[in-house]
Amino acid sequence: MDVSAVNALPYEDFVIFFGNVVEKCPLITAAVWAKRPFVSLAALETAISEFIDALPESGKEGILRCHPDLAGRDLQSGTLTRESREEQAGAGMDALNSAEASRMAQLNEEYKQRFGFPFVICARMNDKANILRQLSERCQNERATERARGIAEVKKICRLRLQALVLSDAPNKL
Repeated sequence: MDVSAVNALPYEDFVIFFGNVVEKCPLITAAVWAKRPFVSLAALETAISEFIDALPESGKEGILRCHPDLAGRDLQSGTLTRESREEQAGAGMDALNSAEASRMAQLNEEYKQRFGFPFVICARMNDKANILRQLSERCQNERATERARGIAEVKKICRLRLQALVLSDAPNKL
């Protein structure tokens, strides 16, 4: 799909197609549709980032709360979004041994108790060992630091999801 095709998408199709580039937040995609025409994929990504950046801190935390725990209940029950399932599997979150699973559950709970939102990391850019290490380290941060770090990770996830929706070999790609 090239940028002209993206710009030509009716509102409903645009929201369906790009609606989960920010996990369970199609409202963001709905809001940026009005920013068309986009000159590139980078312009669409920038519009999404600017929308997120303009949110109050409570809105940013709301975005973080839409993310599932890594290797958590949703993965075990099969209720993750397709994108999250693929991302977590790629990082090995679906293949933790019992000690890793126990440590992950403990750290996820500690993190959520401390910050009020789940730990967010771009799983596609990490493996399970690095995720466990970062989760442990980031539990020590201040709330504002973690909120900003989580939003930065959301933006990485968004970028990769946008790229995955576009054919990489297409001429005039987004």
